Amino acid sequence: MMFTMFSAPQPVEDFSTFFSAVIDDKSFARIKRWLDHAKSSPNLSIIAGGHCDDRNGYFVEPTVIVTKDPQDPIMNEEIFGPVLTVYVYPEKNYQEVLRLVDSTSPYALTGSVFAHDQKVIDEASRVLRNAAGNYYVNDRSTGSIVGQQPFGGARASGTNDKPGGPHYVLRWTSPRVVKQTHVPLTEWKYPYMG
Repeated sequence: MMFTMFSAPQPVEDFSTFFSAVIDDKSFARIKRWLDHAKSSPNLSIIAGGHCDDRNGYFVEPTVIVTKDPQDPIMNEEIFGPVLTVYVYPEKNYQEVLRLVDSTSPYALTGSVFAHDQKVIDEASRVLRNAAGNYYVNDRSTGSIVGQQPFGGARASGTNDKPGGPHYVLRWTSPRVVKQTHVPLTEWKYPYMG
């Protein structure tokens, strides 16, 4: 299946538009470098998309890449574009892959696990505890909505503040401690100093 969006990009003001261009030329150039990397690497295969066009906005085609090497640089970067890289792992190596996911990238923005077995879900949640600031089970990993679900990354993806939740307000405050003594001090030494 070939997806073509470059012939008639949809305006972002049209709410029927599924997605729009990336934010600017820097973002476009960065994503294009990753697409070029995928096209030139013997470990990577583009199975859908892979094209981009900046003639009329900064459009990047939704792209799916398969990697043979889970340590390929594309696996440990935050691309911030419509690019998904997939590593198909042997089922028997599930526990190894969980540790691999936890240790591959310095980033920890968002992650999803899909499974029916509750033991598998519990194990993945335990091993991947620090691998994502937002962690989804059997759901897409982009479901955060301000006012409904807090969202924020961990590790190199941020301070794990959760915009969209009440605790985020503390990030923008400066607590002040005031201690007032109602009995006059008669000695400057503490009791242990005697």
